[in-house]
Amino acid sequence: MDEPAYSIRTAEKDDLPGIAEIYNDAVATTTATFDTEPKSLAEQAEWFRTHTGKWPIIIAAEDGSVLRWASLSQWSTRHGYSRTAELSFYVAGPHRGRGIGLRLVAEIIRRGKEDGLHTLIAIVADESEVSTHILTSLGFERAGHLWEVGRKFGRLLDVHLLQLIH
Repeated sequence: MDEPAYSIRTAEKDDLPGIAEIYNDAVATTTATFDTEPKSLAEQAEWFRTHTGKWPIIIAAEDGSVLRWASLSQWSTRHGYSRTAELSFYVAGPHRGRGIGLRLVAEIIRRGKEDGLHTLIAIVADESEVSTHILTSLGFERAGHLWEVGRKFGRLLDVHLLQLIH
């Protein structure tokens, strides 16, 4: 297999504009997030600040541009959930279908396991077949279905809970 032209690395503060651009595009055009308003750089900086240690943000970058990002976020502030994280990932539209998502998600799963996380959870909108495919191909299993819990683009949407136990 050829080496990819992009690199995967831990996100740095200078990557925030690219991360925000990808996220805000998802807010405006997809059901990958149920946020309905774009996030400012200040809001993204606060989110970034909470992602240290076993809650990383990683990116796939090429020629200085962020193509895709993934994060592990604290599932709950209750100590009993300290080994559980929510996995999120987003890709810039022009870079979809290049296999970047699979490699990036595999890397963040590896990092989570290395950092002692026991369970990873992903919340995926019913119509996000590509995200579901990426996650299930990496070992996630369906753990639940919530009907009509999100509203976006004037529609009520279901979500699936997917789970990976290390």
